[in-house]
Amino acid sequence: MNRHVISSEELPAAVGPYSHGIRVSDLVFTSGQLPVDPATGEFPQGVEAQARQSLANLKTVLEAGGSGMADVIKTTVFLKDINDFATVNEVYAEAFAGMVFPARSAFAVDALPKGALVEIEAIALVGQQASN
Repeated sequence: MNRHVISSEELPAAVGPYSHGIRVSDLVFTSGQLPVDPATGEFPQGVEAQARQSLANLKTVLEAGGSGMADVIKTTVFLKDINDFATVNEVYAEAFAGMVFPARSAFAVDALPKGALVEIEAIALVGQQASN
């Protein structure tokens, strides 16, 4: 089995000993994407802005692995506060607008790295461009 590490200069540095993603055959597995702005190294303020940044980072990892948002088949959304679910859900729906919505799990956790409010990971096909 061939495993290829996915990385990109457009991504913030990993905050631990892990890869941004791994490609195995026709699948891409991403690590959880924190809302780190690659330009500043900081989190934007508020859960809506953090969800947008996490999804932007997710998109970058997927594209670096030969995939894209339309190829995502499963996501996991980690929330610091389950009361933020509706807000994150709106941002998430925009990110996948016009695409087949992937299967998804979303749940609250006690804490996320560096005090983030949201973290999102995905599994995607390589270059399939899933259709409705």
